Amino acid sequence: MDAAAASGHCLFDTAIGRCGIAWGPAGIVAVQLPEADDAATRRRLWGHCAGEPPEAEPPPPVRAAIAGVVALMAGERRDLLEVVLDMARVSAFHQRVYHVARRIPPGQTRTYGEVAQALGDPQLARAVGQAMGANPFAPIVPCHRVMAAGGQPGGFSARGGAVTKLRMLGIEGALEPDLFDPPPPGLSR
Repeated sequence: MDAAAASGHCLFDTAIGRCGIAWGPAGIVAVQLPEADDAATRRRLWGHCAGEPPEAEPPPPVRAAIAGVVALMAGERRDLLEVVLDMARVSAFHQRVYHVARRIPPGQTRTYGEVAQALGDPQLARAVGQAMGANPFAPIVPCHRVMAAGGQPGGFSARGGAVTKLRMLGIEGALEPDLFDPPPPGLSR
């Protein structure tokens, strides 16, 4: 990234609401799914940053990342693997978990146990869940694609919790419609 836009943040609109993104010289530092309002989205975004990066016009790589997130939230099957993430503030274990999660294709899900197995130790399922809950890059690291056993959604730290997770999975076409139950609020068939 160029020196003029070495770090910063901005908010942007998506089909699920107004998201935030922060960047630094080494890539995207954090992405935040919508909160109750812009101020809450910024506060949560800054919680993943070293300080409060200034509001700025995003440089081209960040604009491309934003376009990818917008497209994903509009239903395009995007894996966003081209987006460079700055994981300097992320533990080595969480980096390994996020590496596996980023490779889950849009429209598919894995369980916490399957991600743990991919890491080489099925006993790590709970730690995988904790890593997903601490994910500073959602939806670029698609923690919404990681479910609990038995098809249960599991936790989701974004506003709206599991309902938001299910809405995002519905947008991606990862859910089988249940013809007998109404969809979750905000999710149409």
